[in-house]
Amino acid sequence: MLQPKPNLTRTSYKTNANTFLAQFSRLGIVCLCLAFQACSNNGEGEQLCSASLAEQDEYVTIPQGDFIMSALPMYTEEGSPSRVTVQTFEIQATEVSNSQFGEFVTATSYVTDAERSRQVAEEEGSAVFASSSADVTMDDESTIDQWSLVKGATWRKPLGSNHAFTANPDHPTVHVSLRDARAYAQWAGGRLPTELEWEYAASLGLPDTSRADSGAYDTKGDPIANTWQGVFPIIDSGKDGFKGSSPVGCFPPSKIGLYDMIGNVWEWTDTPSSQTTHLIKGGSFLCANNFCKRYRAAARQSQDIDFSTNHIGFRLVRATDSSL
Repeated sequence: MLQPKPNLTRTSYKTNANTFLAQFSRLGIVCLCLAFQACSNNGEGEQLCSASLAEQDEYVTIPQGDFIMSALPMYTEEGSPSRVTVQTFEIQATEVSNSQFGEFVTATSYVTDAERSRQVAEEEGSAVFASSSADVTMDDESTIDQWSLVKGATWRKPLGSNHAFTANPDHPTVHVSLRDARAYAQWAGGRLPTELEWEYAASLGLPDTSRADSGAYDTKGDPIANTWQGVFPIIDSGKDGFKGSSPVGCFPPSKIGLYDMIGNVWEWTDTPSSQTTHLIKGGSFLCANNFCKRYRAAARQSQDIDFSTNHIGFRLVRATDSSL
């Protein structure tokens, strides 16, 4: 199996669809779970659940403490386990929703990188994966059943401007770059978490730290987070109730009251992994048992800071009064 070496940039994908797909294959993007079952994220048959708007604005205080970082690693990029100390902070209970991001855009007239690329260069877009040829229309009028940069794919229109589906207000906002997430954070009075903070908060909430997948599955093997059930990328049974992203707060909170730290969408951190990449954490609805077992607190991936996809979002942290 190819080990993922993520280094995604828009300029890497200005060529035709075949070149684009070949690049994704070489980079092991399937392992990255940078894919999207487009027909499943349209809200059809979706469970009626989500955190309330008040709950989406809540923060959970994380006390100062120490923990084992990179516990039970599965991939080389996760490093070796080590004990580290973390200062107290507060973290948002849910991922930032489309509703929240929309308030920011309305107040500031902000334009995301995905929207900006559409204005500057028609051939560019944001990354989408379609499970059927009817889901995505390519710029050259042809259709494919694979990855593509889709013109007009933004947080408002996750499947592209030619698709009828409009983002659900309660779903996590996606198609956001690091710059976009930072801009929202500044407006909202917070910041992005460091990898250390994110992993500490996720680890504190795990049901059983002796099981690497305890944040995704219970002891009976039933899903407790939004991940892929079935053989990726062939079929997602939707055993967890979803075949795509889910509204924030649909799954039970962690032991400390955080939602969707594992699964649903990857989350940006403010920890760089190179001059042009930052780490993302938590896995997504595309992580499966046969590929990309990154529905774990210790899992980490590098992501180009100016790139966006339909399964990377974010949440905020902020200082507590005692840490000021």
